[in-house]
Amino acid sequence: MLQLLVVFIVGLFLIILLTVKYRLSPFFALCIAAVVVGLGVQLPADAIITAMKTGFGNTMQSLGLLIVLGTTLGALLEHTKSTTVMAQYILKLVGEKNAAFAMSITGFLVGLPIFCDSGYIVLSGLNNTLARKTGIPMIVLAVCLSTGLFAVHALVPPHPGITAAALLLQVDLGKLLWTGILVAIPAMLTGYFWAIYAGKKISVQAITPLDKEATEIIQQCPGVISAFLPVILPIVLIAAKSVLNSQIPPTHFLHSWLVLGDPVAALTIGVLLALSSIRKYNSNGLQLVLQHAVEKAGNILMITAAGGAFGAVLTATNIGQYASQLPLKHLGILFPFLIAVILKTAQGSTTVAVITTTSIVLPFLTVLGLATPNGTIMSVLAMGAGSMIVSHPNDSYFWVVAKFSSVEMKPMLHVFTIATFFMGLMAFGMIYILTIFM
Repeated sequence: MLQLLVVFIVGLFLIILLTVKYRLSPFFALCIAAVVVGLGVQLPADAIITAMKTGFGNTMQSLGLLIVLGTTLGALLEHTKSTTVMAQYILKLVGEKNAAFAMSITGFLVGLPIFCDSGYIVLSGLNNTLARKTGIPMIVLAVCLSTGLFAVHALVPPHPGITAAALLLQVDLGKLLWTGILVAIPAMLTGYFWAIYAGKKISVQAITPLDKEATEIIQQCPGVISAFLPVILPIVLIAAKSVLNSQIPPTHFLHSWLVLGDPVAALTIGVLLALSSIRKYNSNGLQLVLQHAVEKAGNILMITAAGGAFGAVLTATNIGQYASQLPLKHLGILFPFLIAVILKTAQGSTTVAVITTTSIVLPFLTVLGLATPNGTIMSVLAMGAGSMIVSHPNDSYFWVVAKFSSVEMKPMLHVFTIATFFMGLMAFGMIYILTIFM
């Protein structure tokens, strides 16, 4: 048993070493770690390869369409300027005096289908304009927008990390969706309040205003309903299926319509709605957008599937059986949370942190007392909360926010990085409360 635990720790350390010190792709780091762990516990070579192929294939089968459709929807909303329409509409509702809160809400809603880095790049121009018009420090608006995006990126499907964790742990995506949103709201508000408190004394100049060409593009945006519908409808369909699936008998004619709430079907509907909002069709431009989305999805899928391969090798070692002898049950959701915190802080990527944590935690679910439907949901959310702590200079998102807002590193560390720390703690606290009632 001691040998198995030592090999397990070596495998975890190897992933961090390869990705942090040697900047190796997480895909190769996870595959190498899987082989090292397998050999370390003296698994036969053919058993290691079989486990890796099975884990890789099962993960790809579960996630392939979801990740491709999710990235495609995000790319279409970005390039049709639907995100800009949503931001301007929210700002109109709350008023420019509440611009900081408007940007938090905008980040939260826009972030549902779009990766946080892409969402921030798209909306950074609006941030700059608001800073100039309202006099609100740029760092405040930047952190409000970025933390709103970050909250849903870490906690809500169809983002790749949380979605991969859900499917590897066989969690109901519909239930995870509304539970994740419930946890993400206080996390977003935490980012907002910290930005207001810590950022009010820091002055950062806004970048130049939107140029004429950008203004003309914005004027060609889709309508408000066309902008929001591809985001809202898939969420409603997935959540509705989760709620109604046990309420409607299989023989009832309405039961067949619940297929629309399958995540693949719901995201397909979202993609079709986003395509329908394109007013001026440009075949070459559309082809490039779709191609870029598939390429981005491919990179995510490779890392996710490698995580599945690593997890399959861990399962083949029977580490879960040996772990049952350890006094881990009292840790509960704290265990996946802390593993995610370590991986996020060490290597920077939220997605990689969650996927790797899932592979590590999977064999321990029973001994942690989390091998129940609600327990696995709380485990996934705990990983998401941990993957927020903390975003600092080894995280590409940190630099996206800094560079597109013209904010120096010191105020970024003081406001943004600390905001992500408090967001993760708030999310974990909310998850802990939910475990009492679920």
